[in-house]
This record gives sequence, structure tokens and C-alpha cells, in this order.
Amino acid sequence: MNENMEQIIFQIILHGGNGRSSAMEAIAAAKNGDRAEALKKLQESADELQKAHHFQTELIQNEAGGKKTEMSLLMVHAQDHLMNAMTVKDLAAEMIDLYEKITVQRGASI
Repeated sequence: MNENMEQIIFQIILHGGNGRSSAMEAIAAAKNGDRAEALKKLQESADELQKAHHFQTELIQNEAGGKKTEMSLLMVHAQDHLMNAMTVKDLAAEMIDLYEKITVQRGASI
């Protein structure tokens, strides 16, 4: 695996991890009744995942252009990391909405 490929893979892992962390922070903020912070953290998550997706797209475009990508355990880990982070972000958005509904039903708002 060449150094450039390794750097791209680590960028996917880095931004995927940051996205997942921000999504978890969004859930915690919603649980604490801070909707503004929850939405801010959810946006941070989306921004980080977009960066990771950019690197993933670069790999896909290279392969589509005839540059074969060497499959490695590190590459699989990066892809798995990113997909899990995307799932956590999607679930965080749903949980923020649920916390809002629960809180509104109790007579307050987040």
C-alpha cells in the first residue's frame, strides 16, 4: 500500500470517528434538554462525515478511472468505521426528534 493510499484511509477513519463522536454528543445534548446544542452537534457530525465521504469518493473515482485499489484490513476498517458513523448520525437525528416529542408531551420543550 502506498503512502498516499494510507493517508486517504486514515482521513476516512479520522473524519468518520469525529462524525460519530459529534453524533453521540448530539444525543447527550438532546437528552439534557439542549436542542440548540444537539442540532449544532448533529451538523458538526454531518460536516465531518461529508469530509470522510469526500475521501471515500476519491478512492471510488480512482478505481472507476482504472486505478485499482489494494484491499487491506485497514481499508475494510475505514469503510466499516465510516458506515457505522453514518448510522449513528442518522439515529442521533431520530433520537433528537424523539426527545423533543417526549419533552413536548410533558409540557416543556427542548
